[in-house]
Amino acid sequence: MKGKLRSAIVLYLFLGVSGSLFSIGEKTLHLSGDHIRKMAETRTGIEELSYIRSVPVLALAAQNNSGFKDNLDMEFSFNEGKAADFKDSAGKYTINISSSVSAVDYRHARAGNGAALFSGPINGVPMEIRARDNNSLFSKNNRTGDFTLEFWIYPFNLDNSEQIIFWSANLHNPAGVDYFFQSLQCISLKNKLQWTFNNFFISPDTKGSKNITMQGISSIVPRTWSHHSISFDSNTGMIEYLVNGKAEAIEYATTTGREGGEVYIPLTGENGSFILGGGYSGILDEFKIYNSLIPVSQLQKFTQQGGRIETKAIELGVGMSLVQKIEASGGRTSMLDSRVINEHRHNERFRFSDDSEIQFFIRASDNPYLWELPWQPVIPGANVPAAISGRYMQIAMDFYPSADGGTSPYLEELRIIYMPDQPPMPPVQLTAVAMDSEVKLQWKKSPSLDVKGYMVYYGTSPDNFIGAAPIDAGKNTSIQIDGLKNGVLYYFRVAAYTQNSSAVLIGEFSREVRARPLKY
Repeated sequence: MKGKLRSAIVLYLFLGVSGSLFSIGEKTLHLSGDHIRKMAETRTGIEELSYIRSVPVLALAAQNNSGFKDNLDMEFSFNEGKAADFKDSAGKYTINISSSVSAVDYRHARAGNGAALFSGPINGVPMEIRARDNNSLFSKNNRTGDFTLEFWIYPFNLDNSEQIIFWSANLHNPAGVDYFFQSLQCISLKNKLQWTFNNFFISPDTKGSKNITMQGISSIVPRTWSHHSISFDSNTGMIEYLVNGKAEAIEYATTTGREGGEVYIPLTGENGSFILGGGYSGILDEFKIYNSLIPVSQLQKFTQQGGRIETKAIELGVGMSLVQKIEASGGRTSMLDSRVINEHRHNERFRFSDDSEIQFFIRASDNPYLWELPWQPVIPGANVPAAISGRYMQIAMDFYPSADGGTSPYLEELRIIYMPDQPPMPPVQLTAVAMDSEVKLQWKKSPSLDVKGYMVYYGTSPDNFIGAAPIDAGKNTSIQIDGLKNGVLYYFRVAAYTQNSSAVLIGEFSREVRARPLKY
């Protein structure tokens, strides 16, 4: 049979007489949290954190009122790491902090990377905040209109008269030369918070004021996080106080004390300043003021819908590589609970004592743009439930928070354990018979069962076939190569190959034989 040169899409790897495409045995692909993030094709509700472990990890992204950033008048998230570095991210207020205030890290924060720790009764002012210019709600002589103030507290004891917030200013009396002392105060009283507005709500003609005191009805449990917000609606005069998203008290800054009267609007005086944490013993986090009415803040740190990340196609080599299992290590975040801070997982099901968990899925294909098979759930460390093989694989992970939305699982690293598709074994007993301008080759079949055909290589020097296109002999075990020059010594090798939808996988070379065509 005359040999014909055929063009084929093949992968040529010349590794010597006994070379092979892969070393025998399973392989492991290691991915850290940072690598997984960089390889992400899609990512929803997942962020990279660098402060949980010695290497970056992936965890759920905390919720916030990010949709109301444009309405922020003041924002102290206390994530800077040092109390001296605390600042208003809205940029409208300056802050002075005493040495009695310190910063705590993510383990003790309600949101983000940190919070502010107050140590109780002290001499002096623990934290003082002043308007930077006239562009803020609490700058001098400003009619504020709508506003919302919110924060999280974690009190250690909550004794009577612990002061969370105290704002004061001097308001000029238009009827004389004296000044009104005005204030906004939030203090603890019988395990509840009491709000007092003194000369804060002013009549439209500025000749009268409305003093208001309101108190919540639910007791605040020490050493437990609680969310507090108070808002003012300038259209109705309603002041609403909420604890953990539930209404605790409602008052009206109107002439009638109820809806329908003339509304008294806040008017801020001169030399105003906020004092936070005077006499307070505990943690304060996410202190914010908005220049509008906003919906109740996201009270759960993490959304119950969780988050998801999907990697890009990960190439495992040519051919049908078999995914055997994935291994994973990680844990869960926690807050103020040292008993579980080190709750960790290495393989097994990633489900934790507070019901936070990570679910893992994989799929494989020979085409990185076509995934015909559905996602398969897998448990880290366990063999995959079915044969998942292909040149490419993809991993997806669903992250779910704890039942109370307060903690997130995190993923530190992944290891993909797979068996590369082994190339077929070479044919045996290759022989060459020289003839006039041609050589006849014969061989016995490769012992491999998945052989699709044989490639024949030849050249004019030993072990040197680079640049020579192979001859595809199909499944034949003999071939006659014509068009050769008489008197020239030629060298020959044969390799078996397998084929899938995306590539031809060529195995090892047979032993080398040689022959010199002559005219007899």
